[in-house]
Amino acid sequence: MKQTMYDILKGKFLIADDAMKNWRMLLFLSLLAIVMIASSHNAERKVHEIARLNNEVRELRTQFVDGKTELMRLKMESSIIRKMTQEGLKRPTTPPQKIIVKN
Repeated sequence: MKQTMYDILKGKFLIADDAMKNWRMLLFLSLLAIVMIASSHNAERKVHEIARLNNEVRELRTQFVDGKTELMRLKMESSIIRKMTQEGLKRPTTPPQKIIVKN
């Protein structure tokens, strides 16, 4: 048992007569390790991209709500009256009349 462990540690299984099957297995395991590492890096990159996009969505949603609030404030009748008085326009004293055109 002790001699077998020393042979493995020294790498004698790689230079023995039937070493070709060992080399194939090592190459296969190395290839699987490389694929696993690449997959892990790809998944990590996607996680960072998702986090960045979530932050961007949150920021855009905040801008949307701010814009909507500003629009509602500008659409208020008191705001419109104030702006029109600055331009020199006054509220009419008589209500508008409907004009009907007959053909």
